[in-house]
Amino acid sequence: MVSHPPEPRQAQWRLTFYLGIFIYAIRHLWVSPWMWDTRHCWHNYPFQPMSPGQYNHYVAELAFYWSLMFSQFTDIKRKDFIIMLVHHLATIILITFSYANNMLRAGTLVMCVHDASDIFLEAAKLANYAKYQRLCDGLFVVFSISFFLTRLVIYPFWIVYSVLFESWEIVGPYQAWWLLNGLLLVLQTLHIIWFYLITRIAIKAIFKGKVSKDDRSDIESSSDEEIYSTCSKNPSQALNTKGSSHTGNLNGETHDH
Repeated sequence: MVSHPPEPRQAQWRLTFYLGIFIYAIRHLWVSPWMWDTRHCWHNYPFQPMSPGQYNHYVAELAFYWSLMFSQFTDIKRKDFIIMLVHHLATIILITFSYANNMLRAGTLVMCVHDASDIFLEAAKLANYAKYQRLCDGLFVVFSISFFLTRLVIYPFWIVYSVLFESWEIVGPYQAWWLLNGLLLVLQTLHIIWFYLITRIAIKAIFKGKVSKDDRSDIESSSDEEIYSTCSKNPSQALNTKGSSHTGNLNGETHDH
């Protein structure tokens, strides 16, 4: 019996989770005043009631990121292993910390923004598995745009700004302020690094017509440089390795959370 590779199933699972949790979050945030005015995140803080929707959102996200934390030790090791370890640790600490300190309003905004672009990344990977190259191309473009808007515009200038300045103005200084904002800025630094890699791949594909051959190890490949190559107009060169190779293709584990 031929065993199928686990990557398509993992991509299907992540797409299902990201899409489901994003719809769930939007459903509750859409009618919340703090989605439209982040100053409401800090009004009457910390005496803010926790809704069942916020609780369910937090439990689902925390469980999911713990699963990612453990699975990266059993997956094929990649060159961005340390970056992803830092990312997962910072995310888990932020989720736990914000829950313990009743910063649920800002916390749900952060999680919702992070899930949005990952929907299109996982969809692009599935399109690649199905060999729908044009669909894969289009989804990668949508992913790149959504990543830029959510991670480099909305997240820093809307959410991080609120935690940095509006919380200080409304609530005043508190001991956890430095840790909370430090972790948020760590995530923003990772976003900048990832977007640089995504942009470099896209520019290479646009001006060269294809992604040049990747001479890195099949075992230790960067999860971000594998995003675009098989969605390029010349996928044959990106597919020059078989089996468990994750170099230069979407079939690998792209952990862009």
